Amino acid sequence: MSIYGRSNADGNYNGMSIKSLVEISRHYGVDPDYVLAGGGNTSWKDEETLYVKASGFALADVTADSFVKMDRAALARIWEKTYPEYDAERESAVLADMMAAKKTGEEQKRPSVEALLHDILPFAFVVHLHPALVNGLTCSQRGESAAKEIFGEDAIWIPSTNPGYILSKLVKITLAAHNKKHGKFAQLIFLQNHGVFAGADSADEIKKLYDEIMAKLNALITQRPDFSDEARGTDSFGEIIKTLEELSGGTAVYAQGSAIASFVKSRESFAPVSSAFTPDHIVYAGSSPLFTEAQNAEGIRKAWKSHVEKTGINPKIIAVQNTGVFGAAAAEKAANMALDLFRDTIKVAIYSESFGGPLFMTADKIDFINNWEVERFRASVSTK
Repeated sequence: MSIYGRSNADGNYNGMSIKSLVEISRHYGVDPDYVLAGGGNTSWKDEETLYVKASGFALADVTADSFVKMDRAALARIWEKTYPEYDAERESAVLADMMAAKKTGEEQKRPSVEALLHDILPFAFVVHLHPALVNGLTCSQRGESAAKEIFGEDAIWIPSTNPGYILSKLVKITLAAHNKKHGKFAQLIFLQNHGVFAGADSADEIKKLYDEIMAKLNALITQRPDFSDEARGTDSFGEIIKTLEELSGGTAVYAQGSAIASFVKSRESFAPVSSAFTPDHIVYAGSSPLFTEAQNAEGIRKAWKSHVEKTGINPKIIAVQNTGVFGAAAAEKAANMALDLFRDTIKVAIYSESFGGPLFMTADKIDFINNWEVERFRASVSTK
């Protein structure tokens, strides 16, 4: 018999239910120490059905209708297929099969890109989050060795891997090897540059796992950012704001404060936050922030043009030397999200110093996210 048992008509089995899934999703979703923007995904399963958060829904606001019911037998058949070698073709084919695995009545929902990974984990509840504290470990030079020292046999480490099918396949293989070696499945999966998955058979046990993760990491952190004096708005730096709105075709918002000031003193001081740590940072804040010494319209236009010619992408984050950081996007919500994720970048960079210093995503992994239809969809629905 499956370890999940079988749910009744209300989706309940031994106290595990969609109600518990909604509760734990909101529990973390409303806490910015765990979730920003549309980040993170959660699930609950019985032996026949996977209930996984639909893409585009924020964990803080989920209801029972925010989860997609997936046929687990159909998801299992995906592993029996051979997919194209090239990224775009493969991910398109896998997505089509995942969409076909939705149960009747779920046609208008799109499952989380990590649905396959949620399904293969042998636990009823799975919660995947990207806390800055955790990413201080997963986005650090010593991440893998430090994770082994801190969590031992309770966790596995997955090296930097493109999300989706390839990540799920690697986790599947690594999880099986860990079980064979240790006689148990690891409940924690740390993903380089991508956060952590926690699996358990109750929501309370999930909370206990995350409490233990945060407590162990907090005990090792030697530096912490202070955002107590941060200020945001659109009512200052008129020339800069106006220029950035003109260039972006949208809205610009500034952020200032001592934590930010320490990183915008020079190009050298900006280096630890000058690229992307995780897919979420790319989706909401862009992969290439612009740093400029210019503080007037002409200089900013010149720096913007040079940046776009070099990267092919409009910057969402613009750091002006000794002034502050600006988020620029089509709407004010998206501009503020960019600043939220840049603030998170600062946290990750500082926390990573406790584990050997920062480690950005590699250029090929950044390029994959920038060109992946799945992440463009997620960004479009999360910033409306």
